[in-house]
Order: sequence, then structure tokens, then C-alpha cells
Amino acid sequence: MVRRESMMTKLFLGFILLSCIYHQSAMGRFVVEKNSLTVSSPENIKGNHDSAIGNFGIPQYGGSMAGTVSFPKENRKGCREFNDFGISFKAKPGTLPTFVLLDRGDCFFALKVWNAQKAGASAVLVADDLDEPLITMDTPEEDFASAKYLENITIPSALISKTFGEKLKKAVNEGEMVNVNLDWRESVPHPDDRVEYELWTNSNDECGIKCDMLMDFVKNFKGAAQILEKGGYTLFTPHYITWYCPQAFTISKQCKSQCINHGRYCAPDPEQDFSQGYEGKDVVIENLRQLCVFKVANETKKPWVWWDYVTDFQIRCPMKEKKYNKDCADGVINSLGLDLKKIEKCMGDPNADSDNILLKEEQDAQIGKGSRGDVTILPTLVVNNRQYRGKLEKGAVLKAICAGFEETTEPAACLSDDVETNECLENHGGCWHDKIANVTACKDTFRGRVCECPLVDGVQFKGDGYTSCEASGPGRCKINNGGCWHETRDGHSYSACSDTGNGKCACPIGFKGDGVKSCEDIDECKEKKACQCPECSCKNTWGSYDCTCGGDLLYIRDHDTCISKRVAQEKSALTAVWVILLVLASISGGAYLIYKYRLRTYMDSEIRAIMAQYMPLDNQNEVPNHVSTDRA
Repeated sequence: MVRRESMMTKLFLGFILLSCIYHQSAMGRFVVEKNSLTVSSPENIKGNHDSAIGNFGIPQYGGSMAGTVSFPKENRKGCREFNDFGISFKAKPGTLPTFVLLDRGDCFFALKVWNAQKAGASAVLVADDLDEPLITMDTPEEDFASAKYLENITIPSALISKTFGEKLKKAVNEGEMVNVNLDWRESVPHPDDRVEYELWTNSNDECGIKCDMLMDFVKNFKGAAQILEKGGYTLFTPHYITWYCPQAFTISKQCKSQCINHGRYCAPDPEQDFSQGYEGKDVVIENLRQLCVFKVANETKKPWVWWDYVTDFQIRCPMKEKKYNKDCADGVINSLGLDLKKIEKCMGDPNADSDNILLKEEQDAQIGKGSRGDVTILPTLVVNNRQYRGKLEKGAVLKAICAGFEETTEPAACLSDDVETNECLENHGGCWHDKIANVTACKDTFRGRVCECPLVDGVQFKGDGYTSCEASGPGRCKINNGGCWHETRDGHSYSACSDTGNGKCACPIGFKGDGVKSCEDIDECKEKKACQCPECSCKNTWGSYDCTCGGDLLYIRDHDTCISKRVAQEKSALTAVWVILLVLASISGGAYLIYKYRLRTYMDSEIRAIMAQYMPLDNQNEVPNHVSTDRA
């Protein structure tokens, strides 16, 4: 009876899988994510070739890797440890890393890569054994033997076509040095300063290795995800895969236990045993709850709370402790300050014979659109509408997300030491730099460095960024004197830089030179440019000159002449007298003009008063006068 029940379980799960496959094949397609593989030598196979990124290990998203291809003489499928054959792929100091070429077949892709990594390989290329379109090398099905090495694979891998693989083998066997370059810089689109990514996940924590890996990733990535989301750098959306029950089985016991809404939304039984433990519909309901948590949190402008709920639910409500239920979930929701009634309203009735809007949208979203293929692998990460391939690990995923930003727009989290290498630290990345002012044109980005003339203290440098950058505009002389000559001596400072000039360096008055490297003092006395009067005595000083006159003579610099001090004093006194006279004359003239004005005003008033007695003026009711109207 038990054996028959187990057979029925497997049969039903097979129908579920077939319905999913039919649904996917009828409406979508699977897209293989590729990276560029370039052969630089030998000449006869030189060029670019496609390769499919392996869904394990750590692809260098946003970067590239150069190496030399090695094709082992033994263990060419890599299914056994290379140490058993005395083979090592560890590169010698000063040589390029080793890319091991292996044949497909006889064992899991991941096992081939693991064996090559242990032997010192930096990357693995697997040559297909069939002439067919490239496929994604996925992780093996859940078993504890593979779990031991899956988490430890750190090198990238890629599948190449059979034809290209044969060309590489032939070149290596003929003793040619085959140099290749794996490039992941364009594996993720990077159109702007915001990355949109989504995670296809599951609340089931009893599905084996992949579930454990997913739970660990969510816990470890939570901090980085929330920082990026709060800063507005990313737009994250969680998704959940569901299937539908074939019409012929909707009233069956198996369908009722694994589905909600009358077979419309299903999930496999967590233990794959209908007789005990949790049922598939429990997983679907919790998946729906987590979708509603995200929706309600998003409506309150705090979408990152989803990460808090999911991690807390994993810790507080595990299946092993029989806490995977509504009461435990409600406790987590209340502790996070979310509106429980809104979440319950969002979930709707799982027993209703009708569509659930959220889950229907999730099923539609599983179908690939544009450059993104169908979601058939759980978990799946999609970055800027491209499916991520590689180990689901914090550092590796953060690299893929950071590769999705437009250059120079990456947040600080992407430029940390554990994510990328700062190429500006070594020789300023080959860009222009000013040693004295400690200014460089090298700007670190996730994909590498760019050479752009910088903006320093409000001063913009202009140039190509590689060989030259010159300060320009107001304030340029504050930065290393604008790259011009300057010198201080005996408390006097001179500079060839001018903020008001055309940006070029020009020696100040009293100096001559190119204005950049040097400005030499001009000897005005020796070159007879000043102090040339007969009575003058010239003495050159740095940046200027001193001119004196003998006796009681006084030197006038503007006229380059000497005059008597007495004459100068007399001239000064005479000048003062004339100034005083001019001031007095001005005052007198002003007083006279005021007197004339007032006198004329008074006369006008008297004349108007006299005339008003004989010829009254229009619109004049009363005119003041100074003539008495009393009779004697």
C-alpha cells in the first residue's frame, strides 16, 4: 500500500511537471545567458565565439579574464580527480592563468569544474559532444554528494560548441599556445543609474540543497539589498513559481492537497509524501502571503521590509519545528508593524473557484519576454531583464547587480574592496595625475577605470584625461597655482597664474620666461628699462628695482625723473592753495545761485499778488500778497 501511494505521488508529480512544461513550451522559451569568448592566438582560430555561462561557480560579471587553454592527455572528461593522474593546472609565476578544456559526458558539469579547480584551474571550458544550440550547465539534482563541492566552486565555467571545441583541441595538440579571453562585461545590460532585479524564490524550507542555499542567500544578502533599495539605486521585485493542476486531476486527493483555488495554483508536496507533514497548498498560501507582504510594504514606500519578513519567517517559523503556519506568520507581520488586515484582504479566499489576481500575474510573469527567457529554474535571479547564471552567493550576486549600473553611477556598495578591485591604486590607472597637488583623472568604476579630468574644490580641469588636464575658470590658481610657475622669496610671492586670464601661464611684470617651468627676474637697471635719469642711482631687487636720487632730490617713478625736495614741497603747497581756492569758489558760486533762486521766487510771488487785484487769475481763489488793503 505504501509503495502504491509512493508511485501515485510520483505519477502525479510527473503530471504536474508535464503541465508546467507544456505551459512553458506553448507560450515561452528558455534563454541561454552567454558571454563572449575571444581567441587572440593562434591566427587560424582568432576571433569571437559564444559560450554559455555555467549556473554555478562565480562568473566575473562586469569583468574579464585572460588565460591559456590546456587540454589534458588523460581524464579528458574530468570525472575523476586530476591528482590521481599527476596532472596540475596551476599556472607558474609570471604566466597567464590556465583555462582547462574538458569533454562533455559521463558526469555532472559541476563535478568536472570542481575537479579542475582542485587541480589549479582558473576557469573551465566544456566542449559539447553534440552539434546543437548551447545550453546552460545547471547544478545537479539534490544529493548530499554534490552538495559538498557545489558550495566550494569559485571559478567560472562555460559550455562551448562541439565545432569550436574541436578547433581548440587541434590547436593545443599541435603544440600551439592558445590564448583566450572570457568577457562578462556585457553579460548584464547597464543602461542607466538604477538596476532592476527580481528573485524567483520559494517559502518551502524542506526542499533540500537548493532551498538551504536560497535561505542562506536571503539572510546574507538582506543588508546589501536594503541599502541599495533605500538609496534608490535598485528596484527589487520578489516572485514565486506556481503550477496548475491538469483538468483531469482537479478533484483528486493529490490535487486538493497541493493546490488552492480549485487546482489553479499548485506547489509540490514539501516532503513528497502525501501521508505526512505539510502539504503543497501550505507552501502556496505562504508564498501568496509573502507576495502580499511585499505589496503592502511597497504601498507604504518601504518595499525593503519584505527582506525582514522573509528572513524572520525562516528563523521563527521553520517546518522542522512545526511552526510553518498562519499564527507564526501573523506574529512576524505584527512585529514588523505591517497592516495584517490589508495583507489578509490581499490574499483573498484560497478555497474560491476563481482566479487570484496576484498568483495569476505570477504565472504570467514566468513566461519569458524580450531578452529574458522563461523561468524554469528555482531559484532564479534576473538582473536588468537578464537571467543571472552562477552561484547564488552574496558577493557574486552583488557583482552581477553592480555590473548593471551605467559606468560612474555605481553606489558605494559596489566599490567596496570585497566586490571590485580599484584600478586607480596602481599608477593612477595610466591616467593623467598631478603629483604636487595629488590630483588624478582616474575614476574607479565597477567595470574598471575611466580617465576623466576631475572637478576639485569647484575648479574644473579640462583635457583628454590621459595625458593632460588643465585647471580652468575662476579659482584655478588655488589648485597648484593652475600648473604655473610660482615662487616666494624674502616674504614676497609671485605667480604666473591669473584667474582673469585666458587660462595660460604668463610671467608677472618684472619677470620673463615660459610661465610654466620658470620665470626669471628682469634686471631693469642692467637692461636700462627704468631709473635712466642722469641723477638716478639704480639697484635691482627680485621682482622689482630701487631707484634713488642724490642730495635733496626726490625720485618720481611714474616720470622716471628726479626733482628737488624743496621744489616738490613748494609744488605741493601751491597745489594745496589752489585746491582751497577752488573749494571756496565752488562754495561761493553755490551760495550765489541759491540766493538768486530765492530772490526770483519772492519777486514772482509779489508780482502775482499785485496783478491779482486788477486781473483775477483763473482757478485762483486766494493769492497771498504783501500789500496792505486798509485805507488811511
